[in-house]
Amino acid sequence: MRADEIESAFENRWRACPADGGGAGAADDAWLRALTARIRPADAQARAAARSHWAAVAKPLGALGLLEDAVCTLAAAQGTPHPVSAPRALAVFFADNGVVAEGISQSGQEVTLTAAHNICGGTASVSCMARVADCAVVPVDVGMAEPVDDARMHVCAPMRGTADIALGPACPRDTVLRAIGVGAHVAGLLADAGARVLAAGEMGIGNTTTSAAVASALTGAAPELTVGRGAGLTSEGLARKRAVVERALRVNQVDACADAVDVLAAVGGLDIAAMCGLYLGAAAHGCPAVLDGVISCTAALAAVRVAPELSGYLVASHCSSEPAARLLLDELGLCAPLQAGMHLGEGTGAMALLPLLDMALAVYDEAASFDACGMDAYRELS
Repeated sequence: MRADEIESAFENRWRACPADGGGAGAADDAWLRALTARIRPADAQARAAARSHWAAVAKPLGALGLLEDAVCTLAAAQGTPHPVSAPRALAVFFADNGVVAEGISQSGQEVTLTAAHNICGGTASVSCMARVADCAVVPVDVGMAEPVDDARMHVCAPMRGTADIALGPACPRDTVLRAIGVGAHVAGLLADAGARVLAAGEMGIGNTTTSAAVASALTGAAPELTVGRGAGLTSEGLARKRAVVERALRVNQVDACADAVDVLAAVGGLDIAAMCGLYLGAAAHGCPAVLDGVISCTAALAAVRVAPELSGYLVASHCSSEPAARLLLDELGLCAPLQAGMHLGEGTGAMALLPLLDMALAVYDEAASFDACGMDAYRELS
């Protein structure tokens, strides 16, 4: 199936069962427990079979490095030694963050609205990259301060922008649960539409601040290790941003022992919550999920804290230039194939990886084996 066919099939399913029509789960923990109960550990036998297949391909052992690992993760997630990287789909979640009132961004919330228009119209950076990668793109409003007037936006916003985390909680816990439900619902509809690989992107001014706060809360790392320049802060702006995150953590009294949903409600954002939900929903439907940058990895870590079995379904794409990126990847036990200094978000890093996955699978499926070449296979060196 082509990207436009996935988008059309998703659209039909969304109209039949929109996220606010009962398909996104209830605002309680029972629904979340039911979702996580559907997530089974990734298939270790399929992973081992894929690793053995790589060893039989006529090339030096491990010569494609992390791309070989990524194919093995696809195999484990899909439960087959014959994995695929397509059809694939990206859901981009839009939400605004009240913390922008603290002056932590050089842009205002009107930029979220502009970006939404661009992605709906197919002119955003990620839209251009997705066309090259033949990846479906589905925009979802889970909490924009001002709704976008475009029929191509899929709207299910539990609230219209979060509160200022420097003054108190971002939102109630049940609002986070509803946003997680939206993400999981979108993942399920995309899987039902035919997507075999999923990815999540985001857009919301101020979300590098919320993600830094969540990353600090989940890992115990100081804001100096998680707060970066985002879209381009000055040194003075960076210092202010760190101080805001420190204040948010103190005011909301969150730490590494806190429940992940509570952390998202205290200092997170609805885009992060929805991405968390998409990763949970992807695993529940047997789909691997390709991560994006630092905000995506923050959401993935929250999802893994909710359902540890999820970790076997995640594929890293790139290591963002934001300071928390490597910390989060280490927490997830992942290595990113791309070290490109990217920090755009929207899902662009995930789109950059997809053609590489295609090429790795072409080698995996089509390259000559040692037996076919009449060669002795390479052996592991002790």
